[in-house]
Amino acid sequence: MKGLAARAADLLGADLTEARGLHGGDLSEVIGLRLTDGRQAVAKSGSAARAEAEMLRAIAATGAPAPRVLAVADDILVMEDLGRDEGPSVAWTDLGAVLRRLHAFEGPDYGWHRDHAFGPVPIPNGPARDWPAFWAERRLLPSCPAIPADLARRVEALARRLPELLPARPPASLLHGDLWSGNVMARNGRVTGLIDPACYHGHSEVDLAMLTLFGNPDTGFRRAYGDPQPGIEARRPIYQLWPALVHLRLFGGGYRGLVERCLDAAS
Repeated sequence: MKGLAARAADLLGADLTEARGLHGGDLSEVIGLRLTDGRQAVAKSGSAARAEAEMLRAIAATGAPAPRVLAVADDILVMEDLGRDEGPSVAWTDLGAVLRRLHAFEGPDYGWHRDHAFGPVPIPNGPARDWPAFWAERRLLPSCPAIPADLARRVEALARRLPELLPARPPASLLHGDLWSGNVMARNGRVTGLIDPACYHGHSEVDLAMLTLFGNPDTGFRRAYGDPQPGIEARRPIYQLWPALVHLRLFGGGYRGLVERCLDAAS
């Protein structure tokens, strides 16, 4: 922690008063900093620091809240400290409005101009001919060589059916890309920041599906976000399958059941 804190202080051009470990992701170190000039900041380690900084700026450019990037190097990102976090349960209605604003920002194509990764799991983001092809070729099929053969066969079979199950050309909304409740900071009924993004352009339902994978947004969220598109319930497990596969690859067989439930529901 001391090495990360010292480097962050150097990037900010100030001396360090305090460094404390913060609860962060499983794939990086996150610390809070207090500097002698009175500033407070959060530093995060990781090889994708510059890419994440770019994504935070992209989110902020839509008017959605994101921590301000204070400094960045190849393997360290220093951000604004958003202060006390109460979690999205205090701000579901505001989160609905925030996501509606984020998703209204559309790109020219699906994907992103560079690939990304969740730790050792690559996230290919190159364009594809249509949205079902993107979801098959850039999200589902890349996991097949890394998962048990029986699951891989089921994923491959589902991928072949995606032209029947997903819209061919939905709006290419800007997505957070990893929108579970732990990546939504909120306080006093307002979202203060969307953090740890894995942005790309795609079907807006991807973020909504991820948000419901490990959480349960209330009716205020749904009213603020807007009416769902017909067929959303049938598409949800197809979109939830991607994070389920990532969790299986990152954290092991304890997530096999989640993958199987998504596959069952998508069949």
